[in-house]
Amino acid sequence: MGDPRQYVVIGGGLAGLASAVWLAEAGKQVTLLERRGRLGGRAHAMKVDAVDDPPDNGQHVIASGYEHLFRYLTSVGTREHVAFPDHSTLRWPDGRSVTMSISGLGAIRTLTGLHPDTGLLDRLRTLRATGLLVWQALNQPHDLADITTAQWFERIGMPAKSREALWDWLALGIAAEPVEIESAKVFADVMATGFRLGAKHRRAVSIGYPTTDLDTLYIDGALKVFEERGVDVRYRAVARRIHIVDGEVTGVAMADGTVVPADAVICAVPNTGIGGLLDDLPEHSEIYAAADKLHYTPIVSTNLYLDRPLGTTAEFEALIGGTGVIDEVFDRQLMTGRSTEKAWLYCLTTSGAYDQIHKTNAEIIAEQMDLLRRYYPAAAEARVVQGQVVRMPKATFSQTVGTHALRPPQRTSVPSLVLAGDWTATDWSATMESAVQSAAKAVDLLLAQPPAR
Repeated sequence: MGDPRQYVVIGGGLAGLASAVWLAEAGKQVTLLERRGRLGGRAHAMKVDAVDDPPDNGQHVIASGYEHLFRYLTSVGTREHVAFPDHSTLRWPDGRSVTMSISGLGAIRTLTGLHPDTGLLDRLRTLRATGLLVWQALNQPHDLADITTAQWFERIGMPAKSREALWDWLALGIAAEPVEIESAKVFADVMATGFRLGAKHRRAVSIGYPTTDLDTLYIDGALKVFEERGVDVRYRAVARRIHIVDGEVTGVAMADGTVVPADAVICAVPNTGIGGLLDDLPEHSEIYAAADKLHYTPIVSTNLYLDRPLGTTAEFEALIGGTGVIDEVFDRQLMTGRSTEKAWLYCLTTSGAYDQIHKTNAEIIAEQMDLLRRYYPAAAEARVVQGQVVRMPKATFSQTVGTHALRPPQRTSVPSLVLAGDWTATDWSATMESAVQSAAKAVDLLLAQPPAR
C-alpha cells in the first residue's frame, strides 16, 4: 500500500524543484505551489523576440564538486548539458590577458600568481600565502567570523597582484559580495568544502558551465518527471501560512482563502519570503529574525546582442583591474554553439551590484559597453542590436561579517515541516548547490519519518 500522506512543496525555485522531484521519485503524492507563473526561481531562460533567442536571467557557473546538483540533473535527465573547460581567461584594461588553467596541474600555476607583472618573489609570497589560506580554511582561526575576506588576505600576506588577478575575483564569485564586506568565515567554509571534495575524489574542483539554456537544464526535465509521477503543479499559488495542529502539519492556507491539505511540507522559499508562513511554528520568531538579518544582496545580469564578436578566447572571462562593474563575460557562442546569423550574444554579470541596481537600463548598457571597449579592441565599433537588463535586487542572502551562524537548519521542531533554500544551513554559500543540498536534506528528513498508519 502506498503512502497516503499529502506532501506539499512551497516554492518552485531550484530547491523546490529538487524537493518535488525527489519526493516524487520516492513515490509520494506531491503538490508544488509556485507564486509566479513559471518555475525556476532565479535560474530560468527568457525570450528576446528581436533576435529569436533564449538568454538566461543569470549565467550560472557550476563547480565539479556540486554533487547534489548533479544528482538533480541526473534525475531530470540533463546531466550531459554541463561542460568543464580546461581554461578560462583573465583580461586587463590595457589589452593584456592571461590564460587561467582551472583543472589539472595547470591549476597549480593559477594558485601561485597569474598577474602578468608577477615576478619570482611575488610568486614565492603567493605560494606561502596560498598554503596559509588552505591550512586556515581547514583549521580555521577562531576569529574568521569577525573579519572580512580582505582582512584575512592581508593577514596571511597575499600579494596585491595575486589578489587582483585571482583571489578577490574568486571570493566575489563565491559569496556575491565584495571582499571588503564579505565574511572571511563564509569564504573559508566554501574553500574547505572544495578541498575536502578534491581529496575525496582525488581531483581538484574545477569550474564548468551550462551548454544549453537554463530552462532546458533545470526546468523542462523536472516538468517531465512531474507529468510522469503525477505531481500537481499549481502556478500563481500564493501560500500565506502553514497550519500546524498538535505538532503536526495539517495544510497550507492560500492567499485566495483556500487551504491545501498537507501532511508534510517543505518550505522552499527565499529568506525574504518566509515571513508569515511559519507563524504556527514554535520557533518562528527566531527563524524570522535570522532571515531578516541575512538580508539580501543585488545582482545585475545583462544580455548584450552585438553586431560583431568581441574576440573572446574562452567560454567565460573575467575583467580584472579596472574600475568598472562587470565580474564576468560569458560567450554564449562558445558555450552553446548558438547561431550568429542575427547577433552575437554576451552575458555579463555583476555581483554585489549595489550601485548599478538603481540605474536605468540605458545607463547600465552604456556603462557596460564603455567598459567592454577598454578590454576588447573589437568592441570599439560594436553596435548593440538588443540589450536586456535583468535586475535581481534580492538575488540571494547576504554573506557579510556576522552572518555565518544565522542560517537555520532544515529540521524544525515539527517533524512534518522542514525548510529548504540556499539560505538554510549547508556546506556551500549562496549557490545552486546550496539550494539543492538543502532540498536533499529536507527530503531525507521527511522520508525518514515512519509511514502513516
